[in-house]
Amino acid sequence: MSFQNLLIEHKGRIQYIIINRESKLNALNKATIAELHTAFYEAFHNPAVGGIILTGAGAKAFVAGADISEFAGLDVNAGRELARLGQSLVFNAIENGNKPVIAAINGFALGGGLELAMACHIRVAADSAKMGLPEVTLGLMPGYGGTQRLTQLVGKGKALEMIMTADMITATEAHQYRLVNHVTSAEELLPKAEEILNKILLRAPLAISAAITAVNAAAKDGINGFEIEMDEFGKCFKTKDLQEGISAFLQKRKPEFKGE
Repeated sequence: MSFQNLLIEHKGRIQYIIINRESKLNALNKATIAELHTAFYEAFHNPAVGGIILTGAGAKAFVAGADISEFAGLDVNAGRELARLGQSLVFNAIENGNKPVIAAINGFALGGGLELAMACHIRVAADSAKMGLPEVTLGLMPGYGGTQRLTQLVGKGKALEMIMTADMITATEAHQYRLVNHVTSAEELLPKAEEILNKILLRAPLAISAAITAVNAAAKDGINGFEIEMDEFGKCFKTKDLQEGISAFLQKRKPEFKGE
């Protein structure tokens, strides 16, 4: 499928999803949200894709927020539905996806852009990147999961400080706060993301998917994460990949997983 606001590139089993609205600093509008939903759905269901790297076009921005012009005239119900639809179609879909997603934060990740990066499983940032949730400067608050995911990543105190002050932080600070996993130079950003993803792609795909499910359960109210872990652990025993992993271990060779 062709997209108006995204570029799709393939490098072996890695699929790049690049938000391509450089003149708008890759801001998220409704059309881009819809295209992201389609792109991730197709990637998660494409057996040739092992994992995804999400980034922004150009050097200035990963995603510099939502398209604020689309907020004008919305009432309470429309605002709630906007947040609910975005979270359901994209942010929660990424977090709960069956394949690893790495955000390569190449520049500004603000508002919905930072929320998008936080929905990814791993975050790598260029040392020039800046991050923040500036919604309160507009009379808003984060609505795409930002209050929840930021709290899980950096803790309640730092999350409240970032949200209430609306201050931007540097990539180095984000790493110190455990908001991002790694910081690199701009030139090494994509190679680092590929390095991490290629290492993951050597592992058993179904086990990776199960691990994502179990780790996500730790943050869900009313869900016993230990039970989810035990269930997902048990399901691994019906896979051919486990048989291959055990055989390879006993034979002292590298396993060849097939996602079966």
